[in-house]
Amino acid sequence: MIKRRSWAEPWKIKMVEHLRMTTREERLKAIEAAGYNTFLLKSEDVYIDLLTDSGTNAMSDRQWAGLMIGDEAYAGSRNFFHLDDTVREYYAYKHMVPTHQGRGAEHILSQILIKKGDFIPGNMYFTTTRLHQELAGGTFVDVIVDEAHDTESEFPFKGNVDLKKLENLIHKVGAENIPYICIATTVNMAGGQPISLENIKALRKIADQHGISVVHDMTRVAENAWFIKEREAGYADKSVREIVHEICSLTDHATMSAKKDPLVNIGGFLATNDEDVFRKAQNLVVIYEGLHTYGGMAGRDMEALAIGIKESLHDDHIQARVGQTQYLGNKLLEYGIPIVKPIGSHGVFIDAKKFLPHLSQDVFPAQTLAAEIYIEAGVRTMERGIISAGRNKATGDHNRPKLELVRITLPRRVYTQAHIDVTAESIADVYARRESIKGLRFTYEPEYLRFFQARFEPLEPGKA
Repeated sequence: MIKRRSWAEPWKIKMVEHLRMTTREERLKAIEAAGYNTFLLKSEDVYIDLLTDSGTNAMSDRQWAGLMIGDEAYAGSRNFFHLDDTVREYYAYKHMVPTHQGRGAEHILSQILIKKGDFIPGNMYFTTTRLHQELAGGTFVDVIVDEAHDTESEFPFKGNVDLKKLENLIHKVGAENIPYICIATTVNMAGGQPISLENIKALRKIADQHGISVVHDMTRVAENAWFIKEREAGYADKSVREIVHEICSLTDHATMSAKKDPLVNIGGFLATNDEDVFRKAQNLVVIYEGLHTYGGMAGRDMEALAIGIKESLHDDHIQARVGQTQYLGNKLLEYGIPIVKPIGSHGVFIDAKKFLPHLSQDVFPAQTLAAEIYIEAGVRTMERGIISAGRNKATGDHNRPKLELVRITLPRRVYTQAHIDVTAESIADVYARRESIKGLRFTYEPEYLRFFQARFEPLEPGKA
């Protein structure tokens, strides 16, 4: 019997960056100074940085070369036109407006499409997306399938919209009060879980029947396409590029944080097939971002983005990218660590409720666990639970998501398999002493997106 050959990364290393090793005592001081919030740590105090895959990717030699042909003209940069053509060719949208990053696109699109009192259904919330919808006067409604809230479920497309929930909402509030349906390809808050093309096609029919548009949060669309290729009947022989094009063709508008899939450190765009929305977006981008031909991005960054879009759709790249995440997830399962199943695309998500069952959600188990993982080995992760969920705008009480997760996010083309091994071993060491871990309490809570800047202290000082 021939043993299946191991896969290897489809790239080689040309340059390295030195990483500082720290002692446990140094890390204790660092996390205390950061208010037990991993977002507030200094990067120089972090050994393996798995906080996010947003803007932390390694660019290719071709992308770096692209920086050298940046056209920094204030208006009409040739790099803008290269990016515009690339978005049209690879993503199928007719029009594109560049923004400094994804949330810039979310803000502009929310201002254009949402009126006060509207309801916006989506396949689970994302923090900045929901906030922009709320600031525009809308209310987010979660219509994701129930399996997405069950960390043990092996359902292959946990990002699917529950079509019955969607139809019930339409009948309840009226289609005229739903400006659009928002779908994310690979749902971050559910653990990097994909939506199927079968589901998107069915959703498209419902949207058309009621005259509702579909907005695509396409931040990780290439990763979603890989799962469709692997899991959905009829797509095994399709390329990632072909699947991505089909996904995009089923939606009307899109927001892109280019700091993820397209492999750049900054940038994003709003895309649309609607001429009226496009003209309004061009007008608003001048107010909030920059001229409509740069939108907060330098010419060189637009060039790197155009190149990165093409590289992100190579099958071998996505196979290696998702493969590294699968490797980490399987290592953690070998150690008995409770994680979200199936393993997602951009990161592995630890079920903090099961990891720390003795801690109630009121003492922030995921935030606590992220701090403990850093203390153990200098590995930086982040909370995706009650802190990220924020407060109910009507009652002021905590929103209480069913999922209380720690996200271990892998930047693209950055870390080696040895770094992944160290990460898994470090988390296993924390798991071995989990019963001694205490919770946290707020010492500072900002009004918006509190997970970025909140500060905490241990319930029992000196025993973090």
